Amino acid sequence: MNNQKQQKPTLTGQRFKTRKRDEKERFDPTQFQESIVQGLNQTGTDLEAVAKFLDASGAKLDYRRYAETLFDILVAGGMLAPGGTLSDDMTRTEFCLFTAQEDLETMQAYAQVFNKLIRRYKYLEKGFEEEIKKLLLFLKGFTESERNKLAMLTGILLANGNISASILNSLYNENLVKEGVSAAFAVKLFKSWINEKDINSVAGSLRKVGMDNRLMELFPANKRSCEHFSKYFTDAGLKELSDFARNQQSIGARKELQKELQEMMANSEPQKEIIAFTREEMKKAGLSEQTMISIIWTSVMSSVEWNKKEELVTEQAIKLLKQYSPLLKAFTSQGLSELSLLLKIQEYCYDNIHFMKAFQKIVVLLYKADVLSEEAILKWYTEAHVSKGKSVFLEQMKKFVEWLKNAEEESESEEEEAD
Repeated sequence: MNNQKQQKPTLTGQRFKTRKRDEKERFDPTQFQESIVQGLNQTGTDLEAVAKFLDASGAKLDYRRYAETLFDILVAGGMLAPGGTLSDDMTRTEFCLFTAQEDLETMQAYAQVFNKLIRRYKYLEKGFEEEIKKLLLFLKGFTESERNKLAMLTGILLANGNISASILNSLYNENLVKEGVSAAFAVKLFKSWINEKDINSVAGSLRKVGMDNRLMELFPANKRSCEHFSKYFTDAGLKELSDFARNQQSIGARKELQKELQEMMANSEPQKEIIAFTREEMKKAGLSEQTMISIIWTSVMSSVEWNKKEELVTEQAIKLLKQYSPLLKAFTSQGLSELSLLLKIQEYCYDNIHFMKAFQKIVVLLYKADVLSEEAILKWYTEAHVSKGKSVFLEQMKKFVEWLKNAEEESESEEEEAD
């Protein structure tokens, strides 16, 4: 047995040396760069020929190892040193993105070159995203024209889902933001993105990576306001983006306000103080009373732990809403606000199954507390309700609505007799 073990073949020192020498040579990008530059010089401005050359070269050249070198050449004509300048000691080509014509059509053609290359060699996908992130950090090292071309290309690639919107994190670099480079680049980028697709594509992609609320950060802290953002992008012809950012800011403000209201309720702060605080925040954020009453309803209903038993949850809800009826009343001074509240109650009772039987009792309580008027209840009943649980809630309200109608008719006849 021991003799057999000793006779097993082992790798010799000579073989190790050969492998190390091979690896050293393969890590040298000079030959790779020369091959790519030579091919691009031959294909020139014919981007169809460039795509074919890149497709064929992938079988002979090590794209996986030299992905960064490959993308540097295609974008800037040669290998980039830190900061975005071209390395002096390397071969370069005049046929690249940065030397191409500065127009959308040319950038769309370049986007096709990258798209075909990555579709053919799927493993380049991650390396390409890393390259774009790096290029965005190097923006100060490029000329204005080079930045514009890169912005247009990036916008087209984002629109077509070739890269993730997470690459935009590079634009939040402090130095780029401070010098206004990020905002100017973003204008060109979003213009080409919206031109390629639409604002919904932008919104969806930004939400996917949690960047829909971060657009203001493209500006320095002293200019980070809705007004400045709106003016800057509207003046640049991007009103759609300006409206989207304003809406996102409003959603953020609403969520924050709801959180603060819940905290005030949890701390049992006097309702007078809650009302005063809410009015001030409503004015500051430019929110309508209809929006405000929806926020208050959600805050009130989120302020307690609900009983799991259906028969006890109604009693608990009535007690809570009776307590907060002065707060609800303060923000239902308009008919539209009353209807907004009724619709919120309907949706809430439908979405939370334990509340299905509580709807009528909640509405009657708020009617008695002067939060809801008979006009609003009748309008909701006849035409303004939504489809959620409609048949159940209309049936629940039938007798009360009949009572309201009779009371209204009696009141009218009494007025006629008095006349």
